Amino acid sequence: MSEDAEAIAAGSRKRKLRELTPVQRALALLVRREHSRKELARKLAERGIEREAALQAVERLTTDGWQSDARFAEMLVRTRVAQGQGPVRIRAELGTHGLGQDLIDAALQELDGSWIQAARDLAQRRFGTGLASADAGQRRKAADFLCRRGFDGEAVRLALRGGPED
Repeated sequence: MSEDAEAIAAGSRKRKLRELTPVQRALALLVRREHSRKELARKLAERGIEREAALQAVERLTTDGWQSDARFAEMLVRTRVAQGQGPVRIRAELGTHGLGQDLIDAALQELDGSWIQAARDLAQRRFGTGLASADAGQRRKAADFLCRRGFDGEAVRLALRGGPED
C-alpha cells in the first residue's frame, strides 16, 4: 500500500471531533467549579463564542439549574475565608463578578463563625499569641496586616484587644 493510501486509511479510523455548542462549552466550565453569570459569559467570549450565543447559553444553564450565582457566591466566600480574607475584601471581589448587593449580603451571612474570631486567629497565626501585651509597633503591623486582608476597623481593634469576644 502506498503512503498516501495508508494516510487516508489511518485518517478514516480517527474519530472526528465535532465542534462543541456554546451550552456544552459552558457546562464543561461549570463541571470544574462554580462560575458567576458574568464570568461564564466572559470565558465563553474568550473562547470565540459570539456574545449573544454566550448569553443564551448562560441563560439556559441558569434556567436548568446548572449555574447559580448564589452557589457561586457561597463557594467564593467559603474559599476566601479559608484563605484568611476578611469581609471587606470578599464583598469587593463578589461585586466584581456582577452579583447584586442582596446576594452578596446573603452569602456573607451564611458564614458560620465570627469575623472578629477569624481576624484574631489569623493575627495569632502570623504574629503569635502575645499581641494584647505586645508593643505598639507590633500591634500596628498586625492591624495593617488584617486591614490588607479585608477586615474592617472594628474587627481589627477587637481582635487585637485580646480576651474573649464581646
